[in-house]
Amino acid sequence: MDEQRETLQRIVSTLANKNDEIHNFIDMLNHTIENVQINSSNAISELDEEFDGLYSVLDEMKGSMTNTIQQEEASKIQTLQDQLSQCNDALESSEELLELAVQSLDIKDPEEFLKTARQIKDRVTMASAFRISLKPKVSDSMSHLMVDFTLERRMLQAVKFLPVPKAPEIDLAACLVADNCITVAWRMPEEDSRVDHFILEYKKTNFDGLPRVKDEQRWELIDYIKATEYTLSGLKFDTKYMNLRVQACNKAVAGEYSDPVTLETKAFVFSLDSTSSHLNLKVEDTYVEWDPTGGKGQEKIKGKENKSRSSTSSPKRTSISPRSSARGSRDRFIGESYTVLGDTAIESGQHYWEVRVQKDCKSYSVGVTYRNLGKFDQLGKTNSSWCIHINNWLQTTFSAKHNNKTKILDIPVPDRIGVYCDFDGGHLAFYNANSKELLYTFRTKFTQPLLPGFMIWCGGLTVNTGLQVPSPVKTLQKNENGLSGSTSSLNNIAYIT
Repeated sequence: MDEQRETLQRIVSTLANKNDEIHNFIDMLNHTIENVQINSSNAISELDEEFDGLYSVLDEMKGSMTNTIQQEEASKIQTLQDQLSQCNDALESSEELLELAVQSLDIKDPEEFLKTARQIKDRVTMASAFRISLKPKVSDSMSHLMVDFTLERRMLQAVKFLPVPKAPEIDLAACLVADNCITVAWRMPEEDSRVDHFILEYKKTNFDGLPRVKDEQRWELIDYIKATEYTLSGLKFDTKYMNLRVQACNKAVAGEYSDPVTLETKAFVFSLDSTSSHLNLKVEDTYVEWDPTGGKGQEKIKGKENKSRSSTSSPKRTSISPRSSARGSRDRFIGESYTVLGDTAIESGQHYWEVRVQKDCKSYSVGVTYRNLGKFDQLGKTNSSWCIHINNWLQTTFSAKHNNKTKILDIPVPDRIGVYCDFDGGHLAFYNANSKELLYTFRTKFTQPLLPGFMIWCGGLTVNTGLQVPSPVKTLQKNENGLSGSTSSLNNIAYIT
């Protein structure tokens, strides 16, 4: 009895679930029927518009061609009427002469007869009847204005519904990733003159291969592309890859998407590590600025004799990033270091980032360092850090620093500085980020992971990451590698201490 009851309950539950599924399916079918009706009505409306447009064109053509025939008719009739008028005038004159000549035959006086005969002869010589053409100036044919729409009629009879465009094929070999731009090229599998434009969609991902449906960013869309190539520019490469796909569109519909392609977009991405930055530095992600009220206790202000004690609490700090937590915590920089480091280490490869400094910044350094930089240490004053330093206090000095040795750089200071680090090749180069002009190059052998480092005093700077190594920088580095001694390392220059 109990078993049968349980069995019956299971049957009831199964039937109830099945009924819910059928109800949902019925609702879906009804909704689909409504959509079919709506879409059919829209299709008929669009069909009426297209045929009305076609009728309008035909009516306009008929009116234009009828007007041409009527103008030709009026022109010919006017020409023939002019000719007819001339003939009537000539005939009237000729009949008068004829009557006069007949009457002259009855003149008996020889002298008068000769005189009249000469007069008639002269008038006949000048008579218009003998000078007009007796051939019509225009023909009565209008065959040159006849039409034959047999071919057009066949074309109209062959009109069908627009076919859905086929999926384009992305030409992977013609695609290019360079300078934070992606150029995508594609082609149609066969020529289709009805294709009006293309749609390009792309999205960032950290997974190689086909796009993943879950936990991915939405597709970004570029519409109304007329050519079969498009360049996405100004991108920040903060993921490893980019998925791309293309679809062709005619006037009515969009076709199927192309098979997606995945292009590699690796670049060096990091934030500033607020957990170990100097207390006098206010850090927000990739921005840092000098905050004289941020430190506790006595802070020696560089370039000023006046020393003061501040009891103001530290400014609000950004949350610890996963990358900084992963590499472990370190002591805060104190004293006159005024330093903040990046939260991601460089252990291999070629990388590039840029720094934009506020115009009124008094002093700052940009470079790299090993992780062992002490909390009192300044960039460029240890054998494990390399930097360029700009001092705008009193007068501007621009220099390269390493191991507490300085090389003065007699060149203008740019407002944006590009940093190129080739870890495996032992190159650290600084560039004018605007012109890509080389400022200075360190050559060494890096033996430990490197962290981007920044010193700032009385001002602020912004770091731009997610950048690929620019093509001009690659070219300059290639040329520099091929020229021995083109840029001196600090081991081969005269130091000014």
